[in-house]
Amino acid sequence: MPQLRSHQRLVAGIAQAIARQETGVRDVLAAVTPGGGKSLLPVLMGARLFDAGVIDRVCWIVPRDSLRRQAEEAFVDPLWRDALGHSMALRAAENGADLCRGLQGYITTYQAVAAAPDLHLQEFQRHRYLIAIDELHHLPAVGDTDQLTTGPEETSWSRSILPLLESAAARLLMSGTLERADGRPILWLPYRAPHGVRKMREIDFKAPGWAIVGYSRRQALAEKAILPVTFGAMDGSATWLDAERTTRSVEALSRAGENSRDALFTALRTGFATAMLREAFRSCREHRAKRRAELKLPGGSDGKGLGKLLVIAPDQDTARSYLDTLRGWMPAEQAGRMVRLAISESRDAHEVVASFRLRPVPSILVSVAMAYEGLDAPAITHVACLTHIRSRPWLEQAIARATRVDPHAGPYDQQRALIYHPADELFDRFRTMVETQQGIRALVKTRRPQHELPLERATDREPEVIPLESNATALSFAVVAPGPDFGGPARDHGEPPVTPSAAEHYLRQRIGQLVAAQVIEDEDNNLVADGPVGYHTYNAVLKRLMNKARSAMSLSELEATIGWLERNRLSDHLHLVAEDPQYRWSSRRRGYAPQRPAPMPGTPRRPTTP
Repeated sequence: MPQLRSHQRLVAGIAQAIARQETGVRDVLAAVTPGGGKSLLPVLMGARLFDAGVIDRVCWIVPRDSLRRQAEEAFVDPLWRDALGHSMALRAAENGADLCRGLQGYITTYQAVAAAPDLHLQEFQRHRYLIAIDELHHLPAVGDTDQLTTGPEETSWSRSILPLLESAAARLLMSGTLERADGRPILWLPYRAPHGVRKMREIDFKAPGWAIVGYSRRQALAEKAILPVTFGAMDGSATWLDAERTTRSVEALSRAGENSRDALFTALRTGFATAMLREAFRSCREHRAKRRAELKLPGGSDGKGLGKLLVIAPDQDTARSYLDTLRGWMPAEQAGRMVRLAISESRDAHEVVASFRLRPVPSILVSVAMAYEGLDAPAITHVACLTHIRSRPWLEQAIARATRVDPHAGPYDQQRALIYHPADELFDRFRTMVETQQGIRALVKTRRPQHELPLERATDREPEVIPLESNATALSFAVVAPGPDFGGPARDHGEPPVTPSAAEHYLRQRIGQLVAAQVIEDEDNNLVADGPVGYHTYNAVLKRLMNKARSAMSLSELEATIGWLERNRLSDHLHLVAEDPQYRWSSRRRGYAPQRPAPMPGTPRRPTTP
């Protein structure tokens, strides 16, 4: 039976106390180091409060669409279902009627709530909800005087989610960091001025109605919940043209001083990046070869527990360049299968991320931002952090992609998390903060916007920095210290369980296959009285029979529809759409001739002359 970690036991205990009415707590803040296991907390709290009748449903809000499937998987994990004795299921919902569709809750995104705030608020007003918000630090407090450093998108997220927080019966707020890069306070969290310091806020651990659970890197390492991190810092020179078209250069990124950002911008787009990428690729390839030998697998074979490489690029164009470079280092028959790209402009980005997480291949993923936060892929052993971003929350999330313990990768002491990065002073400051600070404070004073990077310049303006060349000169390794404290055996989980949204997708496809089969069979056997009809016509008939489009059906309704199609013929019900104006309009738009009135059921069919 899987074992709960210390912070998970605490959250379970708090939920039990709420269920027994032994406490007035309704807000739980879980500050869990990235990779420490936040995804089980909504399951623990939701299952106990649901069984006790404190809540009717659970709403889990995540910062990006690629995390919704992981949230679904947390609720249908068979090991934890058995261990906790729960049968709850949440579905990844789009903005539409009936968000839960017969299940015990739904999973949505910040963006979806902001797009239809009234839809979600009405749902919360009809039911008693536990709201679980993942990576809360993305949401700035609203109504604060410091508006200069927060984009309108983040502010709209906060203003849309705030009414849900106010309406919820209980709240679970989760984050891997309790600070924002812009220094602003985080939505809903209780703050106070420490020791009378007026220009600083820190989280009030004794706020009434709150329970605050911390799980630091030090605790997670002590419990072997995450892996220690080894940083591989690559130093090098860089040369570029500045805004005045004067040649600038540095001999070492680590000594670039005030030129650090321009030198880093240059390095990530020239020869330095290629050299660093090659080093990360070589190290990962050697690690995989070693693991194959330990597992006695044939050379070049795929399998779980071998290790993977995540490449984080500075922008989408550069990501494509990195993809081509990596594929050029591999045999052609392997390149397309082993190295994949996941960026927002790719239509199959979410499928690629899911494959990278759940399957032995691809073994290398190139991305920009969509794969760095919350990506639960324990097979990642190497990260090439080729990005200009140097905020602590962002980099903590990035390096945490490699710190998850892989149940297939052998003993804990033999697993590794290796992060390759440029040896610039800004990254070194980040490492110092990780080792010395908790990150629970926010500045009150208005801060100037972050210096605009050359990357962010408008495309119709001449770039301020033109990279010329760079070279890698040295590589050094260091293991990051566990960091400050905050105020069981790995098991093979087997194949991932089927999530509600995956089941819905499969059943909708199955219905489409059954409808298409009836169309072909009826046309081939001349069973339609008034000549050939198409897939569109039969779909329209099915929609009238079921009084609902299959895109809006719940799991039980989809299963019932499949059962009906297996026993009945749609051709017997063509009269339902014969005089339907909506069907006739949609048919004309599709270029079909609308179906003529069909005979009522029971009227003998007359064969059509071939």
